[in-house]
Amino acid sequence: MLTALPSLMFALAAVPGSVLIARFGPVRTLALGLFLTAVASALRGAHGVALLYGATILMGAGISVMQPALPGIVRDWMPEQVGFGTAVYSNGLLSGQFLVVWLTGLLVMPLMAGRWGLALAAWAIPVFITSLLVTTRASRSRVVAEAGPRVAWWPDWKDPLVWRLGFILGGVNATYFATNFFLPDYLHYTNRPELIVKSLTALNFCTLLSSVLLLALTGRLSRLRGSYVVCGLLQAAAVLGVAFAPGQWVVAASGLVGFLTASLLILILALPPALAAHDDMHRLSAGMFTISYSCAVVVPILSGLLWDVTQMPVSVFLLPGMSGLAMAAIALGLRVGERDR
Repeated sequence: MLTALPSLMFALAAVPGSVLIARFGPVRTLALGLFLTAVASALRGAHGVALLYGATILMGAGISVMQPALPGIVRDWMPEQVGFGTAVYSNGLLSGQFLVVWLTGLLVMPLMAGRWGLALAAWAIPVFITSLLVTTRASRSRVVAEAGPRVAWWPDWKDPLVWRLGFILGGVNATYFATNFFLPDYLHYTNRPELIVKSLTALNFCTLLSSVLLLALTGRLSRLRGSYVVCGLLQAAAVLGVAFAPGQWVVAASGLVGFLTASLLILILALPPALAAHDDMHRLSAGMFTISYSCAVVVPILSGLLWDVTQMPVSVFLLPGMSGLAMAAIALGLRVGERDR
């Protein structure tokens, strides 16, 4: 439940994030999301199961309302380098999830005398600091001045671009979360427990490697339809490798899954500021995130159900593998050089 709750909130709170952007502007919405995330992160360190779940829901909501704000902020602060700006904040997102886990065991837990509650609360400190920095910026941001109560917030569900980007990003999220979640159990049931740590490390480290390599290439690759088609097909092949590769090759296949999902994530996040009008970016992003994170919740659940029903461990990778093929097919109809109407 703790693993699924953030993804569920990412889907449920994306449209409310669009409401906040329309009313207060993307920078103030970002500052609010950071503040909620910091408060919730600190509360997660308190005792009590109910408080832990409640704070996790609040944390997921805080992160979710931030996400539709970022495309507008990137285009406002870095109008000539949208791809690079997107790659930078994506790099922070991907490196954060890897480095925080590593630093918690190496540094934070020893400093907190092994008390996990204090370790969780300690990570609220850099989020609070970032919230203050963004709040300072909000007072002089052009984006805030341009936002107002008359700006539309409801996603245009009739726009095919919303659905195409949503399902492509949904295939990315579903594959990443499902592989991360089921890989340990799968290797255990196939009598290869010694490969669990190596495979998970490869999967998550290669997301960081991808984000670094794409810093200089995102702007160019994000506007090429072939980038999404090729990455989708390769992602399907990588999932197939995780399911059937012998011995140490499963580690390499896991790393390839991490590399490709991170690459597609960065490329897709660069599209809303490139394709949408200024007042439509938050609406497009909110719709895209609602669809994509719904896929991230539903696909792992169905994958686990498929394993239970068939009693075949390899079946758990069927839907993630099909997601790559579906992404490639959807990308064939994606016109990234113009508004997809």
